[in-house]
Amino acid sequence: MDQPPHPTSVTVRAATAADGDAIIGLVLALAEYERLPPPDPAARARLLSAAFSPQPRVNVLLAEADGQVAGYAFFFETYSTFLALPTLYLEDLFVLDSYRGRGLGGALMRACAQEAVRRGCGRLDWTVLAWNAPAIGFYNHLGAQHLDDWYLYRLAGPALARLADGTEGVKRET
Repeated sequence: MDQPPHPTSVTVRAATAADGDAIIGLVLALAEYERLPPPDPAARARLLSAAFSPQPRVNVLLAEADGQVAGYAFFFETYSTFLALPTLYLEDLFVLDSYRGRGLGGALMRACAQEAVRRGCGRLDWTVLAWNAPAIGFYNHLGAQHLDDWYLYRLAGPALARLADGTEGVKRET
């Protein structure tokens, strides 16, 4: 892949609805990188609606190198009952392959950390795929801590619907 010239300026800014096509392009590139099915057209529309509705469910930052959108961060707040403070949860951080190693990821992480501090968050959390050694190395370099004691669990699709409608009994531990 051709490398663009090293950017002379890297900026991070809040995305606007006018950035929708660029955001979707980056999301599709992330899906390809992570070897996951890309969001279908309906999911793409929901994503943009969630980000740019009057009460957004997710915030988006864009990283630009010399005016070219080349990366993004999606984040939202959760809450820690033990800290009694919000947590900024980073859902996605992605930089196009041809722009990696040029400071965009660090600029996005710094902007997320600044946003967490601005909001009074007690921490910034995210997950990373176990096979993604470049990302793991990047996060370790930033001083992030891998939490060995915690496992990510997920209910989705039919299992989520069964639990929600009561057709799946809640199993009690013995």
